[in-house]
Order: sequence, then C-alpha cells, then structure tokens
Amino acid sequence: MPKKFISKYLPDPHKIKDNQSLKIFGKLLHDPNLWHLNRKSVSSAFAVGLFFCWMPVPFQMALAAGVAIIIRSNLPISVALVWISNPVTMPPLFYFAYKLGAWMLGTAANEFSFELSTEWLMSEMLLIWKPFLTGCLTLAIVSAIGGFFGIRLLWRLHIVRYIQKKRLQRKLTK
Repeated sequence: MPKKFISKYLPDPHKIKDNQSLKIFGKLLHDPNLWHLNRKSVSSAFAVGLFFCWMPVPFQMALAAGVAIIIRSNLPISVALVWISNPVTMPPLFYFAYKLGAWMLGTAANEFSFELSTEWLMSEMLLIWKPFLTGCLTLAIVSAIGGFFGIRLLWRLHIVRYIQKKRLQRKLTK
C-alpha cells in the first residue's frame, strides 16, 4: 500500500509538534486527521507543500502548516515538501522562476553578478520583482496542480494493481 511506503519517510509527529515555528498552531496540531495517510490527505498535502516551496517568503513551513490545518491535509508531508526549496536548491529554483517570469512577460532577463549583501538584494529585487514573482506564482500553481493530480493518479494505479494482483492470486488458488 502507498501508506507503508510514505510512512517510512515521514518525520515523527512529535518532532513536528515540537517545532518552534509551528508552536503558533497550539492544540490544532493534535487533530488526528492531520496525521492520516489516505489519497485525499496526501494529494492535498503535495499540493500545499509544492505550492509553498516556490513562495519566496520567510516562514514557508508555518504557512504550509497553516493551510494544511485549514484544508485538513497531511501535515508532515505538507511541511516536508516545503524543504524542496532549501538553502542549497533555492538559488537555481528561483533563478529558473525569474527566467520563466521574464519569458512570460516578454522582457529580457537581466544578467547580474551575485553579492551577499542587503543593499544588493534590495536593488536587484526592485529591478526583477515582476518577472520573479510571476515565475514563482506560475511554478507554484503548476507544481501544486501537478502534485495533486499526480499523487492521486499514482495512488489509484497502485490500488488497481493491488486489486488485480489479489484477483490473480485468488484465481491461482482455486
């Protein structure tokens, strides 16, 4: 079952409940539906996590957790998928989002050299914010929709194969 496969990779619920950035949700984290593994909760968790991994905002985990709580999707999966955009992967992901946004808006993508300073970040963001945010929002929506329907399809295929395998086993034992 997909539940067995997914549950092997999920973090411990107690670790998530003890996370400092998620303490703001208090007793809402104790809802058992947030920890269930079924097709609906996992597919909606993929949509939430993949959406927020493209959002260039601080506290992505807390935002993903808040939406997961509201729509009652699987909380650990929602929070874990946000980490696709981690400090190592964030520069290439966001550069791709910027290039996509520039292409979508029909503007030339500016070449720049990176500096690790607040002044550089603020001056560059003033120049690239439209294509950057357009690309991020586009990729967030496409990823969320693709993740939602992709997981539902994979889950359904797994169930169909499981049922076919059981039918074949029953035929062979008769």
